[in-house]
Amino acid sequence: MRLLLDTHSFLWFVLDDQRLSSTAKAAIEDAANEIEVSPASYWEIAIKIALKKYTLPQPYQNFMEQQIAANQFRILPIEVRHTAILTTMPHHHRDPFDRLLAAQAIAESISLISRDTHFDDYGVIRLW
Repeated sequence: MRLLLDTHSFLWFVLDDQRLSSTAKAAIEDAANEIEVSPASYWEIAIKIALKKYTLPQPYQNFMEQQIAANQFRILPIEVRHTAILTTMPHHHRDPFDRLLAAQAIAESISLISRDTHFDDYGVIRLW
């Protein structure tokens, strides 16, 4: 099964944060699943670091590249068909990064690993 990580799910998994649910952790660790990361997530992390709202245990580029590779996560490129969904998507969620993740999950017909219940309003299948 293909699964898309929300930004917090990515961070909580790679940092072994206890806030990640056991269901989410098991799904990410299941070798049968293809785990995808959106550029929207690493863009969001970079912005938060630049604004001094977040820090990582290593320099950003090293950390992100190492974690994506070490966990064999795939990058889900942002495509025009993903952003096209944004033109008609209701504003259930104001966060532009989360809206893009929802659009990608909808376009790709994949589940999103997130604790954010706002995704449910878009009909996204959410694992938590």
